[in-house]
Amino acid sequence: MDESLAPLVPLDVYELHAVHIGTNQKSADMKQFLDTIRQDSSGLHLIDVHQTDARIRTVAKFLSRYESERILVVSARQYGQRPARKFAESIGAMRIVGRFIPGTLTNPKLRTYIEPDVILVTDPAADSQALSEAVKTGLPVVGICDANNRLRNVDLALPANNKGRRSLALVYWLLAREMLKIRGAVSDADWERAQNVNDWESTF
Repeated sequence: MDESLAPLVPLDVYELHAVHIGTNQKSADMKQFLDTIRQDSSGLHLIDVHQTDARIRTVAKFLSRYESERILVVSARQYGQRPARKFAESIGAMRIVGRFIPGTLTNPKLRTYIEPDVILVTDPAADSQALSEAVKTGLPVVGICDANNRLRNVDLALPANNKGRRSLALVYWLLAREMLKIRGAVSDADWERAQNVNDWESTF
C-alpha cells in the first residue's frame, strides 16, 4: 500500500476515540464531510473518517507553510484546552486556551495583543470571538468542524468531533505529529514513544 495513502492511524482508532461521532443537527456546509452510508441509531450524524484522515494531512501541510511561532491555536471548549496546549508546546506555536480576551487580535493597546499569521480554532462556534477578530484582521482560519458547524469564515475545515475529550486529543496529537514529520523532526515510532495520546486528553 502506498505509504502516502495509508491512513495516519488505523481507521478503527478514529472510531475508538469517537472522532466520527457528530451531532444531532447537521449544517448544509458540513454535509460533504458526513458518512451518508452509515447511520447511527441514536440520530447522530457520523463524520467520514476517511475525510478526517485526509484533512489532517492537508491542514498539517498548510500550517507548515507558516513559522510555528506565528501560528495561534485557540480553544474555549474545556475538552480542547489540554490538547491545544500540548499541540502548541510540541510545534512551538502560540496558544489561547480558556477565555479569549476581546481585542487580542484587533487592539494593539491591549497587553494581550498578538499578531499571528494564521489561526487554528477548536470549534468555530465556541471560539466565535477569536474567529471574528481573525476575519477582521484578514488571518487565514483553520477550524476543527463538527457536523453542526457552519463554514462561513473558515478557510480550511478539519471535519471531526470537536466536543469529545478523546477525539480532540487524537486530532491534535496527529496534527502535531504530521507537522513535525514534515519538518523531519520525528518519525511515527519516535512520536509514539515520546507522546502517549492518552496524555493529551483533558482531565476534568
